[in-house]
Amino acid sequence: MALVNRRKGMEWRAASWMARHPGMTGTPAALAASVVELGPVTTGTALAGVGAAGLSWYRGHPETFDRFGAPVLRSFRRRWLRYVGRRWRGLMIDCEFGRENRRTGHIEVPRLVRVRSASPSIDTLYVKVLRGQSLKKFQDAADELSMALRADALGIVKVKPGLIALTVVRGNPFEQFIDPAEIPADSSDVDLSALYFGEDEYGNDWTEPILGNHLLGVGAAGAGKSSLMWNPLRAMGPAIRDGLVRVDMCDLKGGMEAGNARPLFNKYADDPDKALQVIEAFRNDMKTTQRFLKDEGLRKVRVSTETPLRVLMIDELAMMTALGSSSVTRAAVKLLAEIMTQGRASGFAVCAYLQEPTKDILPVRDLFTRRICLRTTAENHADMTLGDGMRVKGALTDEIPADEDHAGIGFRVDQYTRRPIRVRAGNVADEDIEELVRTCPAPTEDTSNVVEFRRDEDEDAA
Repeated sequence: MALVNRRKGMEWRAASWMARHPGMTGTPAALAASVVELGPVTTGTALAGVGAAGLSWYRGHPETFDRFGAPVLRSFRRRWLRYVGRRWRGLMIDCEFGRENRRTGHIEVPRLVRVRSASPSIDTLYVKVLRGQSLKKFQDAADELSMALRADALGIVKVKPGLIALTVVRGNPFEQFIDPAEIPADSSDVDLSALYFGEDEYGNDWTEPILGNHLLGVGAAGAGKSSLMWNPLRAMGPAIRDGLVRVDMCDLKGGMEAGNARPLFNKYADDPDKALQVIEAFRNDMKTTQRFLKDEGLRKVRVSTETPLRVLMIDELAMMTALGSSSVTRAAVKLLAEIMTQGRASGFAVCAYLQEPTKDILPVRDLFTRRICLRTTAENHADMTLGDGMRVKGALTDEIPADEDHAGIGFRVDQYTRRPIRVRAGNVADEDIEELVRTCPAPTEDTSNVVEFRRDEDEDAA
């Protein structure tokens, strides 16, 4: 059988392209059919209506537009302007990913399957590689690809056999430090379902709910994890002062992080043995509150001075789950698992911070409902913290520069679209912590056992 040494005809190549891009071919056909069947005036009016509706959405509800509409439009625009066929082909050839077809002499290049733009500064390019090319070949050429794509950071990972993803990050949307959370004037101004942490890359306030959630902050040394602790404390300061929120602190840096802020806390520990006592007491208070709610016929806590929101903060959690003595770590992991599986309805929340999110270090990782990943030292830490596939979608936490100008920058996951959003926490200085301690100390009278005492009194009366 003779070898075929010529390419497919242009009409077949065009048909194949149209089949791979039905939107680009179907839209002109639909418009043409509409003009023929309905007339140009009706078609033009319908298009104007769609445009007006889109503009109204953009202007009237920017939050949902940026979340749902903007990524689709941005992906389409960049696919057909920035990564259009000829440009992509030239880029692949310049980076030596082109290969001559031995039969036809035609230069073949890896095919760009689709483009996703989760945010204004992050593109994910899904590329079908040529037979015989490997992931390592692309990773070895990462510098060349990064320069050709004009990227500040580039991630290259395998999606499935024959398909890789190039995650392209351009620019830094946070050119300046973000101001810390303002301390509200009154506890009525505190919104426990939306505590201020900083800003996202769109310039919007970045908030997280603490009531009914458990928060995990991951980041390498110097990444800015402390800002994930102090910003929510400032945001709920008056509620702490008025006894609506009671915070227990385990500062396992030997007291260096929060030692000067002890007036804020209901209970405090600065070593693993004392921290275990604090965690156990926290669990016992949760059980007491559960019994109280059951007796009152309530399925969910109502935050008040009698049943305050209880928050357990643990800095350098690894000291309690992996790096301490075996007896301490076993007991701590068991207690934390119990608290995090049962504490939601009774108003008991855990906020923990550590450097390495592996299962060996943090066995209860999946019990945290809200997770934030700052700069990391390993590329798989983003997926471990935020969820599988988040690095492919843009969470290049290992590419964040390790300097003061990038402290507090990281990623969170949008709960609706499941896309990583770049964020920066407010920069909390020592004087900001001092202001919080001075203006919002916890009540001097220990009311952490109010529910338990009242329960005992009711039993005596009965």
